[in-house]
Amino acid sequence: MSPGLWVLLVAVAVAAGLGLYRAATDGRFRGTHEVRGAQPAAQAADDRPAVDFGGDLGERATLLQFSSAFCAPCRAARRTLGEVATAVPGVSHVEVDAESDLELVRRLGILRTPTTLVLDGRGREVTRASGAPTKDQVMNALALVGPE
Repeated sequence: MSPGLWVLLVAVAVAAGLGLYRAATDGRFRGTHEVRGAQPAAQAADDRPAVDFGGDLGERATLLQFSSAFCAPCRAARRTLGEVATAVPGVSHVEVDAESDLELVRRLGILRTPTTLVLDGRGREVTRASGAPTKDQVMNALALVGPE
């Protein structure tokens, strides 16, 4: 086999592997990030600082979505999060344009759009997901908040 064919096969294998990885992890809620300038992450969950995004919080939880104008997955995430917020009492959906609020994006460590933060009733981050989550993933993330 020629060297060019080997390079092509390796490139296809790497691209397929990266595509499968992204498909498996996109939209999954996992952990939280430390807010810059806030208290250390090693403290108890009740000591976490509230995320100040300049909007109103839901009674039970807030689905805080960071999106951008030309982001196709952002539209799917907007639709899914809106449906969940309508269906679940005490949950609100707030969308932030990542391009217009770069200070907040940097402070919260948002690396791509869409990114969804699940905040509890006091505005503390419970979990986050990069990519467009499914309705089931959002409902499971809201279960982490618990009833208030």
